[in-house]
Amino acid sequence: MNAMKPLRSLITTTLLMGAAIGADAQMLINGAGATFPYPIYSKWFDEYAKVDPSVRFNYQSIGSGGGQKQILAQTVDFGASDGPMSDENIAKAPGKILHLPTVAGADVVTYNLPGNPKLKMDSATIANIFLGKITKWNDPAIKALNPDAKLPDQDMVVVHRSDGSGTTYIWTDYLSAISDEWREKVGKGTSVNWPVGLGGKGNEGVAGQVKETPGAIGYVELIYAVQNKMPYADVKNKAGNDITDRKSTRLNSSHANI
Repeated sequence: MNAMKPLRSLITTTLLMGAAIGADAQMLINGAGATFPYPIYSKWFDEYAKVDPSVRFNYQSIGSGGGQKQILAQTVDFGASDGPMSDENIAKAPGKILHLPTVAGADVVTYNLPGNPKLKMDSATIANIFLGKITKWNDPAIKALNPDAKLPDQDMVVVHRSDGSGTTYIWTDYLSAISDEWREKVGKGTSVNWPVGLGGKGNEGVAGQVKETPGAIGYVELIYAVQNKMPYADVKNKAGNDITDRKSTRLNSSHANI
């Protein structure tokens, strides 16, 4: 991804399916993996049960890394991951792995401030926040982007994922694309050595930490911000346009393995 694209990103979830599922009465289909698609998966599974009550789905929202591990261990019928499995991991599989794209969504920057004003961010400011170089909400860089917002003299609390996460991979891929310092010091991956911040497990954990911690800022999939009534920032792209609401251009993939 290049630096022209905004932080808010599209994420495609892919099912990683490793076992053939035969027709059977009272069928239970077990899955585990990415927290990103969990809200829509839950809705889909509930709706399917209305069509065919003999089928039940049990999906554990444990993160992309966990989904890949469990499909390789054959402890689930399908796994979900925000990024496709690597060739190295696929080579470890005891059987054939199929990647099936399932859903797309957006990452957003969410925060907890008094009154939760609608804020604007740019790539440099976001990178410096997650590098720990911007530590106060009334930092001049944030004030310059939000001249009309009431920004408190309050410490920032950065919140990130603590588990292996495809959402983190996309987030750190973005930071690596727009910040040389981030790329050299931290890099990208499903799990990285964060310069600052608190960890939360899954999108649920990050959303909960941000919502409960005054001055917090973190990254979550859009639906978690919407469901929890949390604000999220507009992000300025290279053309100088503020990308707002559900307009997204960054691609991330989440897969289910069968």
